[in-house]
Amino acid sequence: MAASVLEQAGASETGIDACDVVVVGAGFGGLYALHKLRENGLSVRGLEAAPDVGGTWYWNRYPGARCDVPSLFYSYSWSPELRREWRWTNRYASQDEILRYAQFAADRLDLRRLIQFDTRVVSATFDERSERWIVETDRGGRLTARFVIMATGGLSVPNTPDIPGVADFKGEIFHTARWPQEPVNFEGKRVGIIGTGSSAIQAIPMIAQSAKQLVVFQRTPNFSVPARNRPLTDEDHRSFDEGLEAYLASLEQSDFGRVPPTAFAAEVPPRDVQWARYEKLWQEGGSGGFLKAFPNILVHPGVNEVCADFVRQKIRETVKDPKTAAALSPKGYPFGVKRLCVDTDYFDTYNRANVELVNLREEPIERIAAAGVDTAKRSFDLDALVFATGFDAVTGALLAVDIRGRDGATLKDAWSEGPQTYLGLTVAGFPNLFTITGPGSPSVIGNVITNCEYHVDWITECVTHMRRHGLATIEPDEEAQVAWGRHVAEVADRTLFPKANSWYLGVNIPGKPRVFMPYIGEGYRTTCKEIVADNYRGFTFGVSADRERAAAE
Repeated sequence: MAASVLEQAGASETGIDACDVVVVGAGFGGLYALHKLRENGLSVRGLEAAPDVGGTWYWNRYPGARCDVPSLFYSYSWSPELRREWRWTNRYASQDEILRYAQFAADRLDLRRLIQFDTRVVSATFDERSERWIVETDRGGRLTARFVIMATGGLSVPNTPDIPGVADFKGEIFHTARWPQEPVNFEGKRVGIIGTGSSAIQAIPMIAQSAKQLVVFQRTPNFSVPARNRPLTDEDHRSFDEGLEAYLASLEQSDFGRVPPTAFAAEVPPRDVQWARYEKLWQEGGSGGFLKAFPNILVHPGVNEVCADFVRQKIRETVKDPKTAAALSPKGYPFGVKRLCVDTDYFDTYNRANVELVNLREEPIERIAAAGVDTAKRSFDLDALVFATGFDAVTGALLAVDIRGRDGATLKDAWSEGPQTYLGLTVAGFPNLFTITGPGSPSVIGNVITNCEYHVDWITECVTHMRRHGLATIEPDEEAQVAWGRHVAEVADRTLFPKANSWYLGVNIPGKPRVFMPYIGEGYRTTCKEIVADNYRGFTFGVSADRERAAAE
């Protein structure tokens, strides 16, 4: 009989570790998974590519980096102790404060000793004979585990476009998603930044304050609303605490960015009513209010266009040069169906004498030269170049690992025509593999921390159920997975979301299948609970060898 993968890996050797669960990633989802599973009596090991905890908030240190979810909500909701011991300072927390919060949580929960840092997972292979996973790292280490949880994050793999000549550039090159740990000094320098998505919209006003010249290379303008960031008061904290239970209860059905069932039958408000509502929200700041301003804003073209007109009008009122204002005004796609940006003085920055916008629709980049950037019309001499070109979102980190399930099938091949999951949690043919906020779940729509929490709670309940009943493996039925994928697509197609070339669809990555990856329907948690209550409908369990022997006796 041929040796199993586990035997080939040398499981009997002292160099291979065994545990119940391997958790890949030490962002907020990974940290909570380590804590929750350990508290439920499982042996757990964490693997993290960075030198510290924090996930995307460890790497994204660019000037102006902040969360676009209010900090009081962008926190662990499950621990009253953590809430009492940590106090956010601003309405929208900066990267360094969020990273300190992740570090505080890891220390408070004594999680660091469970994590191997500076360690990247290169492969995970399911051994069918032992029904265990073999996880290999770039440091030569091997672990075996019954379960693997991929807490690798939806926004963690940088996207750097393949522009001719990058290697020839003599100046400094940065990427917002891999910013140096030490502050970068742009004082007196000519800086170019490629991209005008969320990261760029936060970084541009900050870089412009010190750079001698800032040239912004824009392909597609983005909708952005003001943050109106400010220090939090005692009343803010008190009000949040009083409303926390109601907020958590609301997550059973809704989160900002997801489409309520009432949207399709909602009446169309008069234009002046809509305009007044948007003006109030503009003054208040933040994105959540806009995305829920009216139930049908994300499904009704007419309602959506009024909001788009309102934001374009604000851009024209703010940006003094009419040509620049026109170039910054989004056209050709609906409002809010890309990740809605939240900014501080973004549009005002284009009134500065040292800032220039280059419209790549009119003069595309031809190459990057030794001295700067050449477009179809001009050359720009630069001392530094910043790529603010986002991520290979949702699936990038998962496909960066060589994951092999039953019969040696690879996840890359299984997803060659787009990601397929059941509930965004599991994949057919890959037993005991869980993805936190994976494709087919709300994932990057709404508050990612609370989405991570829910997935960790679901996985923990599932693993506990399996241990209680002597079950060895779990994976979805192929039919259930296909049906779920069809449902995710049908929900998206009823909305305006697919009408934009967004990273939700993967169109920013050449060759990536065009599939709408997040689940934007409401009632996701209710659906998951109903499936569990119906004896894990759509899942197949494998019985452990011990239970089979007991049954035979």
